[in-house]
Amino acid sequence: MRSSTGLAVLTGAVLLLAGCSDSDGFSGGLTVSGAYIPQPVSADMAAGFMTISNSGSSKAELTSVTSDDGEITMHETTGGAMEEVSRLSVPAHGQLVFKSGANHLMFDKLKQAPKQGQTVTVELHFAKSDPVVVKMPVKSATYVPKTGH
Repeated sequence: MRSSTGLAVLTGAVLLLAGCSDSDGFSGGLTVSGAYIPQPVSADMAAGFMTISNSGSSKAELTSVTSDDGEITMHETTGGAMEEVSRLSVPAHGQLVFKSGANHLMFDKLKQAPKQGQTVTVELHFAKSDPVVVKMPVKSATYVPKTGH
């Protein structure tokens, strides 16, 4: 009787630990590519674009983006109307794409206007994973990426 109870407890513990090891799908599964900021035409506002990829088995929730260079908000554009959002999903085995005319970051109250050739550092905050630091190069105002966005 005792050995079957011990085996049940051991089996339960192993299953619990196995479930925790990838329960949130973020064991190194979030990556960022194609990040950039077009050189802004305004001195205190800018937009930011990138692709966040999730190779994990569960969706990720981007809850905020921060930077020492100014305030950042996340926006969706639907039917031509831009709306600030408090979180965006990165689907399991999928991507969240920030591009002109769609999801994008808005930089406001910038301490200094970013110039082409400079880099702005941001930190992406997720509901269930560690923050991801991204260095966003400032490109020309007319820059159009060749892939990804």
